[in-house]
Amino acid sequence: MLPSLCSKGAGIDINSFSAPHIERHDSLGSTNDRAMELARTGNPGPIWVVADEQTGGRGRHGRVWIAPRGNLNASLLLIDPAPPARLPELGFVAGVALAQALHDTLGGDRDLKIKWPNDMVYKGAKLSGLMLEGSRLADGNQVCIIGIGVNCEDTPLDIGYAATNLTKVAGRTIKAGEILARLTHAMDRELGLYARGANFGYIRERWLGFAAGLGGTLRVQSGQRTTEGRFETIDSAGRLVLKTDGGRVAIEAGDVFLPNAHA
Repeated sequence: MLPSLCSKGAGIDINSFSAPHIERHDSLGSTNDRAMELARTGNPGPIWVVADEQTGGRGRHGRVWIAPRGNLNASLLLIDPAPPARLPELGFVAGVALAQALHDTLGGDRDLKIKWPNDMVYKGAKLSGLMLEGSRLADGNQVCIIGIGVNCEDTPLDIGYAATNLTKVAGRTIKAGEILARLTHAMDRELGLYARGANFGYIRERWLGFAAGLGGTLRVQSGQRTTEGRFETIDSAGRLVLKTDGGRVAIEAGDVFLPNAHA
C-alpha cells in the first residue's frame, strides 16, 4: 500500500514531498502515459506521477483534459490491485478518496458532490475529472492507472459545461500540493478498506454519501440515447439506476446532466 502523507492544511507545496513513490515533472504530455511507461519498464508500483503542466491529457470518451499550471495533474500506477473483473470498481474507490480529500480541504462543505461516475462537482460545476486506463504486461500482470485532474487555481475555459476551481470556492489559494497530500493519504486508506474488491459494498455506500442528484431527476446521454428518471442508487456493479416511466433502468456508461449547475 501507499505510505500515507499527512496533510498540514493550507500552504503545503508540491515540491516539499520527497517520498520515493512520487515522480515529479515540470511538464508532460500525459501523466497516464508516463505511468504506463514506468509499468512497461518494470516499475512495480504503486507510484504517483505528477506534472505541473500536462499538454496532452485525456478525459473520458477520448476527450481532451485541459490542464494548465496551478492545477493538479496526477496519475497513480497500480499493478494487480484487484481481480481483473473488479478493476472498474477502482474508479469508485478513487472517486471516494478524491471526494474525501476535497471535502476535508473545503471544511466539510456539503455542496461538494460526486457526479456519476466520478466527476467532482461543486453546486453542479466541475472541479475535477478522473479516468481509469489499463493494460496487461508481457509477464501477465495487470496494470491499472488512475488519472486525476483537479482545478485548484484555474478554471479551464470552453469545455462545454459549468466548471469552477477550489481557490474560488474556498476563498483562499488552494495549491496542488495541498490536494496531493490529502489525496495520497485518502487513496491509501480507501484502497486498504476496499481490500482488492472484498469490500466494494463499503465503497458503494461511501460513494452514495457523496452522490450528486441522488433522489432527484437526472438526464443521461449514452451515445444517441437519452434517459431521464429519478436517481435511485448505484447497483453492486456501479451502474447508475434510474426509475423511469417505463421502469427501472441500469446504465453502464454515459454523461449525466444535473439540473441548475452553475459556476
